[in-house]
Amino acid sequence: MNNAAPVIAPPLALPRRPARPRGRPRGNPPTRDTLVTAARSLFLEHGYRRTTLRAVAASAGVDMALIAYHFGSKKGLFAEVMRFQCATALTVDEVLGGDPATLPDRLIDAVTSLWEDAGFRALSTQGTPAAEAIGEYLESELLARLAEFLGGRDATARATAAVTVLGGLIHTRYLNPLPTPAALTPAEARRVLVPALRAALAPRARAAGPRRG
Repeated sequence: MNNAAPVIAPPLALPRRPARPRGRPRGNPPTRDTLVTAARSLFLEHGYRRTTLRAVAASAGVDMALIAYHFGSKKGLFAEVMRFQCATALTVDEVLGGDPATLPDRLIDAVTSLWEDAGFRALSTQGTPAAEAIGEYLESELLARLAEFLGGRDATARATAAVTVLGGLIHTRYLNPLPTPAALTPAEARRVLVPALRAALAPRARAAGPRRG
């Protein structure tokens, strides 16, 4: 008689459902532009305060951690949306790549074409994050690149003067409009401001040294 205990086969292991990956996905992840495009639409529809990272992630079809990986925070994401808008309309390479004699015209045309876009104007009025993003772009991209393009000992001073003129145009025509500047067409704004911008970009005369007797 066989008194050996019967062998009981272990239960079949059910296949485990793979967990949704978090953080940076492997393979072919969505690009930063995909996230920026989704965020731009939501910022325009709901505004900065009411747009959540969860909503942006859902719209882009990614895990919310991917936004933190690329942009750090909602403020960082919004700044990237603004930089993308600026870089698309105000293409510094194209502005600086033409005839130096007409550089003031191209700078004013680039600024007015950017701010005449209704979507960008809606984004530009969304409080402190918008103001900080615009200021950062003008300082780190336009002013720095313009100074490099101008060259010479007074390049930074000339670029600073030019960006100050353009900042005045932005402020008085779009951000905090005054009736007279706001009433100008882009062509009229160019005609009025080109002389001031040309003077700002002009090389500075060297100060005369002390006369010797």
